[in-house]
Amino acid sequence: MSFDRYGHDVLARKPNRRAVPEVVAELGLVVEDPASGFCGAVTRFEHGHVVLEDRHGRHRLFPLTPAGFLVDGKPVTLTRPAPAPARKTAVSASGSVRVEGHQARTARDSRLWVEGIHDAELVERVWGHDLRVEGVVVEPLHGVDDLPGRVAEFGTGPGRRLGVLVDHLVAGSKESRIVDGVRDPHVLVTGHPYVDIWQAVRPAAVGIAAWPVVPRGLPWKEGVCEALGWGDPADGWRRVLSRVRSYKDLETPLIGAVERLIDFVTTGEE
Repeated sequence: MSFDRYGHDVLARKPNRRAVPEVVAELGLVVEDPASGFCGAVTRFEHGHVVLEDRHGRHRLFPLTPAGFLVDGKPVTLTRPAPAPARKTAVSASGSVRVEGHQARTARDSRLWVEGIHDAELVERVWGHDLRVEGVVVEPLHGVDDLPGRVAEFGTGPGRRLGVLVDHLVAGSKESRIVDGVRDPHVLVTGHPYVDIWQAVRPAAVGIAAWPVVPRGLPWKEGVCEALGWGDPADGWRRVLSRVRSYKDLETPLIGAVERLIDFVTTGEE
């Protein structure tokens, strides 16, 4: 009797073949097509094929088949390089492209005016990078009651423009009547409909469902802090400002108003 050490598995009779290594077909890699003897450097890929260029500058197209090429005389399977990861463009809090390594330019003669300190801090939080790149200074007015007089005192002109952000700029309001008195081609006044700049922050950003309705006669900030248990207005504002990370935390009317003002004072065009 004879003993068959392979049993009934006929495939086991075949000798083991060494696996053909995979080689990434980096540009410039020199390979050989064994069928034709064409030898050249990888130049590009086209529809599942690789294009080789020989030392005479001739180009030929070959399919990327398993074990289809020789590198240093040894068979290999060429694979395409992995696509380079998409480069992420850094953006500022306002959503604009962040300018890395940029030093703030000398301040322009033009200015961006806002009503108060809170307005200035919020604009800085979101648009600070853009303003430093453009050289725009933000100044609080501490109210707009004397806006026409302040404009006249500033002295506008070509290259010396004013952009003014006004709270509660709605038809029939005191603010709208004051703004109507400013008639200067070098001044652009925009605003938002909210009673205070706090209200231009999305409620979800500060963890509330909606801003409280404050009864007439009660200062708005004090009424909000009382309704929400936020302490005094200074404590309340610190809470609000700390929750603002980018323009996404602000209401659309404020975003549009500020963007228009920045364009106006930096490009000289409305």
